[in-house]
Amino acid sequence: MQIRVDGKIIEVAKDKTLLISLKNLGYKIPSICYQEGLKPEGRCRLCVVEIAGKLVTTCNTYPKEGMEITTNNDRVKVARKVNSELLMSEHVQTCSIENQDHELCQIIQDLGIRESRFNPKRKWKVDLGASVIRDNNKCINCGRCVQVCATIQATYAIDFAGRGHKERVAPYSDHELNDVACIKCGQCIAACPVGAISEREHIHEVIEVLKDSKKHVVVQTAPSIRAALGEEFSMPAGTLVTGKMVAALRKCGFDKIFDTNLGADLTIMEEASEFLNRVKKGGPFPMITTCCPAWIKYMEHFYHDLLPNMSSCKSPHEMLGILANTYYAKKINKPRDDIIVVSIMPCTAKKFEITRPELTSDVDFVLTTREVAKLIRHFCIDFKNLNDEKFDPALGISTGAGAIFGASGGVMEAALRTAYELGTGKELTKVEFDQLRGPKGIKEGTVNVNGIDIKFAAANGLANARELLKNKDKYHFIEIMACPGGCIAGGGQPLPVNEEIIAKRMEAIYEEDRLLPLRKSHENPIVKKIYKDYLDHPLSKKAEMILHTYYTPRSEF
Repeated sequence: MQIRVDGKIIEVAKDKTLLISLKNLGYKIPSICYQEGLKPEGRCRLCVVEIAGKLVTTCNTYPKEGMEITTNNDRVKVARKVNSELLMSEHVQTCSIENQDHELCQIIQDLGIRESRFNPKRKWKVDLGASVIRDNNKCINCGRCVQVCATIQATYAIDFAGRGHKERVAPYSDHELNDVACIKCGQCIAACPVGAISEREHIHEVIEVLKDSKKHVVVQTAPSIRAALGEEFSMPAGTLVTGKMVAALRKCGFDKIFDTNLGADLTIMEEASEFLNRVKKGGPFPMITTCCPAWIKYMEHFYHDLLPNMSSCKSPHEMLGILANTYYAKKINKPRDDIIVVSIMPCTAKKFEITRPELTSDVDFVLTTREVAKLIRHFCIDFKNLNDEKFDPALGISTGAGAIFGASGGVMEAALRTAYELGTGKELTKVEFDQLRGPKGIKEGTVNVNGIDIKFAAANGLANARELLKNKDKYHFIEIMACPGGCIAGGGQPLPVNEEIIAKRMEAIYEEDRLLPLRKSHENPIVKKIYKDYLDHPLSKKAEMILHTYYTPRSEF
């Protein structure tokens, strides 16, 4: 299809909006409310162009044959400037980052605006959640967080309330996030272009314990961190920085650096054994994984009938946390009270998870990937030029199965590698389960174990999980991750994030798996030693007591 843009005839696709087509052709069109893959709502009015004498938003307008568009005349510039000033009146005067990172701050800088003629009309109380903090004084009502919560996560914890200057984003009846069915996933943080939503930080507490010479401070890092942390230091998306990450954490002053992947291997030993037990007993099926705390909270709010289907395994960082405070503490002859465990996670829901009373968590603090980058900068560490170092061996040896936990489908793939070999006594000729890889929201497949066709599936994004669960009875084993793409796009990961970045991080996770000499959890020598010296065997009474938990129903309101 041909249209005329600023006097030049160009070819565009009829099924793409003008905003996408023009940006692909190199035209600089500002936009705030548009989100990749979601239906545009045209709320911010920054992406206007002139068509047939009218100002039109390009994010929700499709081309027509012969359409004539002016992208940057005086009328368009004035409209963008005024709309920007209106938006910035509610944000910039409360913004504390001085035009460094926020999308709106970048746009107004590009437009040459330094101050707004309009004064803010709102003063809202900041909502201090256990994991997520909302500051409506910075909010511009673009609607991106509302869209993500509804369309991607199917949670509907927040929506628009009020009219005019009183319009705001809020949980129902203006409750706080802690008091509604918010699942703490942090996808609203990733969507917010103005920093009005952020994680509750633990960085200052961690800096204080690092100063305390009486405390033995250990840190563990989730598989996704090594595939994303480099982005915080201007390295390309998907750069594996495992060795530099370990070196940086040592320079920060942590006494030991452990790998959460070992906790993942331990989780697989328990979870695969739990699944094989169900196969012998004939159910209950499907068994559903419990590594994602946002999914767990979602299930507790909306799917009480699934409680019998849930694996009872704690998440990997919780397993490693209790091992650090028991097995490792005994090895180094340290009292439990003198050990501090810090988890570095891609996930804001992990901050909520360590507050769950049924877990009696052995993790003291959770830092997101963004927070640990701040920590590294706080100690003036030249991250990009560090030499690679290795995890401490006591709880630092892991397998490729642990590494792939960071990608959607990875928990299931890791579990199947072990369940197949333990269940059949045969070695897999190929350890990769290609059915579980890639960006699709729902993935499924079948593997034969001792004559039984085991049907498995994985979903990422809770709207996709809802669809999958409509047909749950046809599966034996299900993995669910709340965040699109899995933990590699968690609410605590570097921003921005899009489909291309997710794909690169995911490939880095699989590359880590390919590079490791051991690729199955049951081959991990440290895991074998832990069972021999401490836990006896998977699903032993001691393992059940230490590594397993339970969940309870919550109100959907």
